[in-house]
Amino acid sequence: MSLTFCYSFPAVKGNQAGRDYFVIMCPLKVLPKLFIFNDEDLSPEARSQRTLNKQRIPEISDYILQNRNDYVFSSLTASMDGQYEFIPFNGEPFHSIGTLKIDMDSRLLINDGQHRKHALDQALKADSSLENETISIVLFIDEGLKRSQQIFSDLNKHAINVSKSISITFDHRDPISTITKEIIFNNPYLYEFTDLEKSTLPKFSNKLFTISNFYKANQRIIANSSYEDPHFKTSIDSFITGYWTYLTDHIEEWQLVFNKSLTPYTMREEYIISYGTVLEAFGIIGNYLLQNNLKDFSCIFKDLNTIDWKRNNLTEWHGRVIGQGGRILRNTKCINLTCIRIKTLLGLSLTKQEQAIEQTYLEENNE
Repeated sequence: MSLTFCYSFPAVKGNQAGRDYFVIMCPLKVLPKLFIFNDEDLSPEARSQRTLNKQRIPEISDYILQNRNDYVFSSLTASMDGQYEFIPFNGEPFHSIGTLKIDMDSRLLINDGQHRKHALDQALKADSSLENETISIVLFIDEGLKRSQQIFSDLNKHAINVSKSISITFDHRDPISTITKEIIFNNPYLYEFTDLEKSTLPKFSNKLFTISNFYKANQRIIANSSYEDPHFKTSIDSFITGYWTYLTDHIEEWQLVFNKSLTPYTMREEYIISYGTVLEAFGIIGNYLLQNNLKDFSCIFKDLNTIDWKRNNLTEWHGRVIGQGGRILRNTKCINLTCIRIKTLLGLSLTKQEQAIEQTYLEENNE
């Protein structure tokens, strides 16, 4: 067979379940030409892919452009429907390395990676220097829609989304991830009792916190600040470090766990002080202190250990941290209400917005 008009790619030939497949290196400038067919407007049963979520594309594209010298993309997976020819290296019939020729009239459908493909297309329009860089594509022989749908299902059936915590632990780009890890890694107590992989602690976990909760709390501390400015970032990082160091050293309930007088399990069962809702509430308080240049923590938190953090203290925490049946509440409203209560107990002034939120809470609870 000889193909007159075709695409030609370096390729490796493999075999799975008795079927041949190929791995090719595709220049980014060729991607838009290879995958022209778009089936997102078809009904689900007639598509080979999920509907494209166009809101994800700019975020992925920006990742490429902002990390131009060290972005990383995994392979796309596709099915090809049309004529092709594999020419082994040096003409050896059993050689698995060679050249794959694909007829230009062939139709290629993406089974996995459509958002990556569209993001690459968008990035290429913004930066033409990407055109000769490559992405690997795993190509299966198209055996019809049913097979293409099955490939998509099989590829995603056993996929597990990475937890927020381990993403933070492995992330060396995000400055909030960096300062969060520095605080935890440099504090022996936080390092011992913070889970760096799980975002939700198992019931009998020997950890007290998750890194994702500290990350979210730090996001709240730096909100509306000039954190992107290198000059201000240094001072903000210093504030954040000092803030968590002070709380770690002075929250008596945490110290009970650090000193092995109380197990993390018992702490979580009996107190609210280690839960994400409370940590994020402390994050909002940290933002308040940062914005108002309040740094005398010993004065600000002089009444910290007069607060009753027990889960059965419904007078303070019902509808803020504790819901029906004693479950822990975790949403923005509850985080704000928890922050308001802590600020009130510490004698800190409430903002006008916080006053309005508290008034609504009191009216809803007939207080």
